[in-house]
Amino acid sequence: MTPTITAALDPDAPVIELTAARKTYLTGDIEFEALRGIDCQIYPGEYVAIVGPSGSGKSTLMNILGCLDVLTSGSYVLAGEDVSHMNEDALASARNRRIGFVFQQFHLLPSLTAVGNVELPLVYAGVAPGERRERALAALDRVGLADKARNHPGQLSGGQQQRVAIARALVTEPAIVLADEPTGNLDSRSTADVLGMLDDLHGEGATIVLITHEGDVAARAQTVYNVTDGQFVGEGMGIAK
Repeated sequence: MTPTITAALDPDAPVIELTAARKTYLTGDIEFEALRGIDCQIYPGEYVAIVGPSGSGKSTLMNILGCLDVLTSGSYVLAGEDVSHMNEDALASARNRRIGFVFQQFHLLPSLTAVGNVELPLVYAGVAPGERRERALAALDRVGLADKARNHPGQLSGGQQQRVAIARALVTEPAIVLADEPTGNLDSRSTADVLGMLDDLHGEGATIVLITHEGDVAARAQTVYNVTDGQFVGEGMGIAK
């Protein structure tokens, strides 16, 4: 069984829809508005980059998009499901069903093999052992690491570890792949390799949201949103696909 890139979605409806999205943090009597009324629609199959410097609000936005936090006000609809103000258990379920994460730090468990790491989201989803192993092996094959399935992370290069992380992101057939600074810990060759893979996945129909502070990385996307002081301040096009 080869896992598909995305779950079945209505191609005419946004997979991500933020409306007047605001996030405010309170520290004692001090109020800080990290997001200040963001509106955004991302449709199935789009490749979007969100770029901004440290303190711009892009990390807060990533946490909202990834169902790691909830809005103070406004709404967030993910693949037709309103996740704006869910409790922690409901958010965890939405994350596992809808989102494939790729992080800067890889977050692979050193005690598990590559295939064991890729299986983890399916374990949490309650998929039977035989099926999850089959799907994990197929996902590793998709990222060109079928021959490294039994290797542990310490036996893999940084670029290979990020490929394992991408396979783990794909194995649940998510609505979106959310990549948070995915090249931040890689050398130039591995960076080109990982970005090329994201290009390929987009070409196959994946919906990709890339969070980065690097303009040249963001330029790989179809559409680039610039974040400053918790707001989108402009939209530019990435490279031609």
